[in-house]
Amino acid sequence: MNTEAHVRVRVFVEGRVQGVSFRHYAWHEATRLGLAGWVRNLPDGRVEAVYEGPRAQVEKMLSWTRHGPPIARVDAMAIHDETPQEERGFSVR
Repeated sequence: MNTEAHVRVRVFVEGRVQGVSFRHYAWHEATRLGLAGWVRNLPDGRVEAVYEGPRAQVEKMLSWTRHGPPIARVDAMAIHDETPQEERGFSVR
Protein backbone atom coordinates (compact mmCIF):
# COMPACT_ATOMS: atom_id res chain seq x y z
CA MET A 1 0.00 0.00 0.00
CA ASN A 2 1.35 3.44 -0.97
CA THR A 3 0.94 5.79 1.98
CA GLU A 4 2.91 8.64 0.40
CA ALA A 5 1.04 11.95 0.29
CA HIS A 6 -0.65 12.91 -2.95
CA VAL A 7 -0.02 16.62 -3.60
CA ARG A 8 -0.83 19.27 -6.18
CA VAL A 9 1.13 22.44 -6.92
CA ARG A 10 0.63 25.31 -9.36
CA VAL A 11 3.86 26.78 -10.67
CA PHE A 12 4.60 30.04 -12.47
CA VAL A 13 7.95 30.15 -14.25
CA GLU A 14 9.66 33.35 -15.44
CA GLY A 15 12.63 33.79 -17.75
CA ARG A 16 13.32 32.58 -21.28
CA VAL A 17 10.65 29.88 -21.05
CA GLN A 18 8.60 30.41 -24.21
CA GLY A 19 9.87 29.47 -27.66
CA VAL A 20 12.34 26.99 -26.16
CA SER A 21 10.14 23.84 -26.11
CA PHE A 22 9.58 24.22 -22.36
CA ARG A 23 6.06 22.76 -22.55
CA HIS A 24 7.14 19.77 -24.62
CA TYR A 25 10.02 18.96 -22.27
CA ALA A 26 7.76 19.47 -19.23
CA TRP A 27 5.21 17.06 -20.70
CA HIS A 28 7.93 14.48 -21.32
CA GLU A 29 9.38 14.79 -17.81
CA ALA A 30 5.99 14.79 -16.05
CA THR A 31 4.89 11.75 -18.04
CA ARG A 32 8.16 9.96 -17.20
CA LEU A 33 7.54 10.70 -13.50
CA GLY A 34 3.92 9.51 -13.69
CA LEU A 35 2.43 12.90 -12.79
CA ALA A 36 -0.92 14.36 -13.74
CA GLY A 37 -1.62 17.98 -14.61
CA TRP A 38 -0.87 20.38 -17.42
CA VAL A 39 1.43 23.13 -18.70
CA ARG A 40 0.69 26.24 -20.76
CA ASN A 41 2.20 29.50 -21.97
CA LEU A 42 0.80 32.72 -20.50
CA PRO A 43 0.35 35.95 -22.50
CA ASP A 44 2.89 37.76 -20.27
CA GLY A 45 5.74 35.40 -21.27
CA ARG A 46 5.61 33.11 -18.24
CA VAL A 47 4.77 29.40 -18.20
CA GLU A 48 2.12 28.07 -15.82
CA ALA A 49 1.99 24.42 -14.82
CA VAL A 50 0.08 22.16 -12.46
CA TYR A 51 1.79 19.04 -11.14
CA GLU A 52 -0.16 16.43 -9.21
CA GLY A 53 0.98 13.11 -7.81
CA PRO A 54 3.11 11.56 -5.06
CA ARG A 55 5.09 14.20 -3.16
CA ALA A 56 8.50 12.72 -4.10
CA GLN A 57 7.66 12.76 -7.81
CA VAL A 58 6.28 16.32 -7.65
CA GLU A 59 9.50 17.41 -5.89
CA LYS A 60 11.54 15.85 -8.71
CA MET A 61 9.43 17.73 -11.25
CA LEU A 62 9.91 21.00 -9.37
CA SER A 63 13.65 20.38 -9.37
CA TRP A 64 13.56 19.88 -13.15
CA THR A 65 11.43 23.03 -13.56
CA ARG A 66 14.03 25.17 -11.77
CA HIS A 67 16.29 24.62 -14.80
CA GLY A 68 13.93 23.65 -17.62
CA PRO A 69 15.11 22.33 -20.97
CA PRO A 70 18.65 22.94 -22.26
CA ILE A 71 18.06 26.29 -24.02
CA ALA A 72 15.66 27.75 -21.44
CA ARG A 73 16.66 30.19 -18.71
CA VAL A 74 14.59 30.14 -15.52
CA ASP A 75 14.91 33.43 -13.62
CA ALA A 76 12.17 32.93 -11.03
CA MET A 77 9.63 30.35 -9.99
CA ALA A 78 6.56 30.74 -7.74
CA ILE A 79 5.01 27.59 -6.26
CA HIS A 80 1.51 27.46 -4.78
CA ASP A 81 0.13 24.41 -2.96
CA GLU A 82 -3.38 23.39 -3.97
CA THR A 83 -5.87 20.70 -3.00
CA PRO A 84 -5.38 17.58 -5.16
CA GLN A 85 -8.14 17.15 -7.74
CA GLU A 86 -7.41 13.58 -8.85
CA GLU A 87 -6.43 14.70 -12.36
CA ARG A 88 -5.54 12.02 -14.87
CA GLY A 89 -2.76 12.33 -17.43
CA PHE A 90 -0.59 15.31 -18.29
CA SER A 91 -1.38 17.71 -21.13
CA VAL A 92 0.02 20.71 -22.95
CA ARG A 93 -2.53 23.51 -23.16
